Amino acid sequence: MAEKNILSWPVVQDFMEQAFEKVGLSKEDAAICADVIMESDKRGIESHGCNRFKQFYIDRVLSGQQQAVSNIEILRETATTAVLDGNHGMGMVISHKAMEMAIEKAKNYGMGMVAVRNSTHYGIAGYYATMATKANMIGITGTNARPSIAPTFGVENMMGTNPLTFGLPTDEDFPFVFDAATSIVQRGRIEVYAKEGAETPAGMVVGADGEAMTDSQQILVDLLKGKAAFAPLGGIGEELAGHKGYGFATVVEILSAALQAGSFLKMLTGIGPDGSKQTFNVGHFFIAIDPEAFMGAETFKNIAGQILRELRASKKAPGQERIYTAGEKEYLTWLERKDSGVTLNEAVQKELMEVRDQLQLSQFVFPWEE
Repeated sequence: MAEKNILSWPVVQDFMEQAFEKVGLSKEDAAICADVIMESDKRGIESHGCNRFKQFYIDRVLSGQQQAVSNIEILRETATTAVLDGNHGMGMVISHKAMEMAIEKAKNYGMGMVAVRNSTHYGIAGYYATMATKANMIGITGTNARPSIAPTFGVENMMGTNPLTFGLPTDEDFPFVFDAATSIVQRGRIEVYAKEGAETPAGMVVGADGEAMTDSQQILVDLLKGKAAFAPLGGIGEELAGHKGYGFATVVEILSAALQAGSFLKMLTGIGPDGSKQTFNVGHFFIAIDPEAFMGAETFKNIAGQILRELRASKKAPGQERIYTAGEKEYLTWLERKDSGVTLNEAVQKELMEVRDQLQLSQFVFPWEE
């Protein structure tokens, strides 16, 4: 078996949609989930793409950690706000609905915000921010997650990687999308290191003894046991401004739990006192802002574009070929991949074959098997 192989986008989409339908999702919901996952790989964010298809979604549905049918309940609603209960359905479906609601409210009133509780992993946050930019709006989203970040001067994993994500429409071919965890690294990257047999760079993960950890496989085990934690964005301690990442992570934790009266911190482990798997109960928030309600969408997009172009045209450091702005590298990656597909390492190839065989989707024969 080849170490790596490319699977075309139509095949990836067809396979994932049929697999999701096999475990109980509706055709519409299966299409949403597949689209979110593929968007990760299209942007070059392999940590959240096919790499997580089996473990984070198929396996969790089959184990009962989340529900295939997303029964979304509106708990409270005003003209500009709403609170949803996802009832442990598919986080990607719940979040798609939530951002749609926020966008619609923004169209009518200039701004809209939707808070969600009792949801599950929602994929890349940038997907939902981009939903807003496609509607010529500003999109903001965040989510809490199972504990993995230690607070500054601590070693206990207390908060999730808690991304705080912004999408801004521009007059360029791509929007400004800043999608980043508030930890110095996130679990998906460690999973990629582990599957590739690589060490995690020192300084990203701290052990219970306060020392840096580099064994990727052991880190994944110890994260679940509470014996390892990610450093917040900036790094360990205050010298490299780790307290700033800690502060941003806390903001996301509060907005993902307090507005919707949801779960937080150690309540999100997904593991019961007896070690059994439980629902994750994560929370999200989604904000849409219509620039038309200010000085007009075109004015906003033009000025945003000018700012980005001036940043990219500024003086470069010696030896550097170019300066990028957020969303640019992802756009360039898509241009490179749009006519080919997603490149899968051997571990992910094996997982896709396992899903195929388990769900009896024998009509799929992958290129690396031929």
